[in-house]
Amino acid sequence: QVQLVESGGGLVQAGGSRRLSCAASGRIFSINIMGWYRQAPGEQRVLVASITAGGSTNYAESGKGRFTISRDNAKNTAYLQMNSLQPEDTAVYYCNAQVRSDYSGRYVNYWGQGTQVTVAT
Repeated sequence: QVQLVESGGGLVQAGGSRRLSCAASGRIFSINIMGWYRQAPGEQRVLVASITAGGSTNYAESGKGRFTISRDNAKNTAYLQMNSLQPEDTAVYYCNAQVRSDYSGRYVNYWGQGTQVTVAT
């Protein structure tokens, strides 16, 4: 089994920054894409940013120029650096990873439990 544990959420003032971390552990042979999603109250979960094992990144329009995703493959960890945060960024942020647990296996999608980010005016 694989676990994803997010950390770094909390309360931040508008214009401030926050860095989220997502550590994957358990039976891991390789990780393909890692991504950050967010879900605001009453809304659907949406992609914020994703990164491949090779470092190629993809960002939602809402985060371009403000958010930076990165990963440390040796630590099976992904990060989301969020700058210039605004109240509309308030949401629960979830980590997602496509994990293969053995050489011959297929990639399976895993989710973390989520971490709350609240941006105050």
